[in-house]
Amino acid sequence: MTKMLAPPPPGLAPVPGDNGLPYVGYALKYMRDPVAAYTHRYHEHGPVSWFRFAGHPWVVLLGPDAVGAALQNRDRALLNGPGWRALIGPFFDRGLMLLDGDEHTAHRRIMSQAFTRDRLSLYTDRMHPSIERTLDGWTPRDDFRVYPALKELTLGLATEIFMGGAEGSSAREMDEVNRAFIGCVQAATAIVRYPLPGTRWRRGIVGRARLEKFFRHYLPARRAGDGDDIFSVFCHVESEEGERFSDDDVVNHMIFLMMAAHDTSTITLSTAMQYLGQFPEWQQRCREESDALGTTTPSFDRLDELTSLDLVIKECQRLVTPVPGVVRRAAKDTEILGHFVPKGTLLNLGMHFSHHMPELWPDPERFDPERFSPERREDKVHKYAWAPFGGGAHRCLGMHFSGAEIKTVLHHLLLRFRWHVPADYVAPMNFTSLPFPNDGGPIHLLPR
Repeated sequence: MTKMLAPPPPGLAPVPGDNGLPYVGYALKYMRDPVAAYTHRYHEHGPVSWFRFAGHPWVVLLGPDAVGAALQNRDRALLNGPGWRALIGPFFDRGLMLLDGDEHTAHRRIMSQAFTRDRLSLYTDRMHPSIERTLDGWTPRDDFRVYPALKELTLGLATEIFMGGAEGSSAREMDEVNRAFIGCVQAATAIVRYPLPGTRWRRGIVGRARLEKFFRHYLPARRAGDGDDIFSVFCHVESEEGERFSDDDVVNHMIFLMMAAHDTSTITLSTAMQYLGQFPEWQQRCREESDALGTTTPSFDRLDELTSLDLVIKECQRLVTPVPGVVRRAAKDTEILGHFVPKGTLLNLGMHFSHHMPELWPDPERFDPERFSPERREDKVHKYAWAPFGGGAHRCLGMHFSGAEIKTVLHHLLLRFRWHVPADYVAPMNFTSLPFPNDGGPIHLLPR
């Protein structure tokens, strides 16, 4: 065991840890199996430890106490922007997640006006025809690959709801946009962090340029129009003090939100499709609640009646956390659980690990939505036992939109189809960036 180079002041402990492999540290072990990698680290070093990645020492926070301390950030020592820029700065810089302090508060206040309850109701109503059009093109069959199909669906929803459509764009262009988002997301964990031809970093740089060109093409029309899609709202909304977004602000926020809106929802939807296929009793239970609504197009308020689906979604976000961890950088010397964290340190907050800790979740690898039922509420054992949307000042602004989108899509799927997944199937998850199944999530899809 080695210690961080900076010695701690009296009364604080050094952060234990080790370098791991040269340059890459423990990144490869994490990508193969993050729960196993972090379980070993937690038992060897405890909830606060360090290793090197891409030439930098990173402090890893494991367990709800350590993660919660960083999310609460009571001494305001930990910053989002400088942390995320080390991973995704060139691709999603100036998105809301990469802002801090008063600037973050001001931007969040303006953006929140696009996510009021009235607007969420409007967005939900507009999802239905887009979902129905996409599902009309699904052909039930054995070995249906659900992940890419859902990704196409959620990108279409994001284009419709966030942009009000992409008039004049061809299917080929939208495919390029999707690949640009994928390139930007996957570049975050690139080992070679220089735009050499053929590298992930290069694909991220090219992808960012493609996305900027795409959104700037539509910006003048949204500035001139009076639409109520999120793109248009960002172009016109202002704070009580009269603050408005610049063109650069609008483009930066749209790139980040479009990525967050469709990538994270796709992950939860594909996970739900897998487990509902493996647990037909839960699929039928959820379908009966959807049937009971008596409509294919429920309002935002009526989605609350799908209580079993809510349990399933929460359990899926526990088992496969859409954003497995978040990052911070220390702007000044601070401490976490009695360990000294010096200024400049990069930190990774491992929420996904907390979701699999047997100390918090009995039999944590078992699919058991009843964990979240009013009678059990295993998520209440600790404030940060279940934190798929983060916490503190940077808690996900779009979490309620995400919930409405996922429920609405699953409602349509349950009414249209039945599907089956072998009970012994284990998804080969890829954790090189945001998680996704390497095999595309095969299911046996049948018409209802």
